[in-house]
Amino acid sequence: MTGFSADWLALRESFDRAAREASAAAFDLVGLARRLRGDGATLGVLDLASGTGANLRELAPRLGGAQHWRLVDHDPRLLAALPGALAAWAAAQGFAVRTQGDRLRIEGPDWQADVEVVHLDLAHELTALPLAGVGLITASALLDLVSAAWLDQLLARACAAKAALLFALTVDGRVDWTPKRAADEAVLRLFEAHQRGDKGFGPALGGRAVEAVADRLRALGCELQRIASDWHIDARDGAQAQAMLAALIEGSAAAAREQDAGAAASVAAWSAERMQLLVRTRLRIGHADLLAVWP
Repeated sequence: MTGFSADWLALRESFDRAAREASAAAFDLVGLARRLRGDGATLGVLDLASGTGANLRELAPRLGGAQHWRLVDHDPRLLAALPGALAAWAAAQGFAVRTQGDRLRIEGPDWQADVEVVHLDLAHELTALPLAGVGLITASALLDLVSAAWLDQLLARACAAKAALLFALTVDGRVDWTPKRAADEAVLRLFEAHQRGDKGFGPALGGRAVEAVADRLRALGCELQRIASDWHIDARDGAQAQAMLAALIEGSAAAAREQDAGAAASVAAWSAERMQLLVRTRLRIGHADLLAVWP
């Protein structure tokens, strides 16, 4: 599975949060949590490829009530950084944090979350997912990395557990640079081809992931909501936006060169031109959030 640094996850988090505002307004997560709890007092949540816990930071206050989170990731560095990241966020928000053995409890004004960390290689150990007591399976920025076969396995397990699904920030293939340059499309084609390579789960869905999961969920009879959650990155917003743009330019160029070494010179020229334009650049990258509940 492709690794991501804690620095990259921290850089993107504010853009992720802004992108998810539309689904935050559209998804009735308090009502969903109430429905999923049924007669139980605690909602079990399983977060796949959790990184440093950004998905919990986004969702836990919105779900409300008592929650038990299992945060699953394969990267021991990210899992080691996770308690500190959650504690810093909780302190900044005025939430109480308590340590209970190897677990954390975070207490907000009308919710509390017990947090359990699970080290698991999702690419090869999907059958080991700890689904007992889980009412909601969630993931952020994951599905474009996985294969169709892996996705089918996950949905089969979710269906058997009757766990609702909330997939956030799945890229859908739309990329719009302003100002445009002649080489944008050529670099994007190389980037997309690289995106569909094997990221550890088999041939990745890439920009086809949103349609692939939506089609499967509808076929399974799920109640499905789909909301756009695009990144909008504008260099005029300051240093953080410019740092994000620079990272995306560099990352796109690196992927394009890896996909086609023969295009290295033209990709380098594109990257240099984009960097020169950085302070007046705007970029939109299409994503979608999907919420599915079994009938």
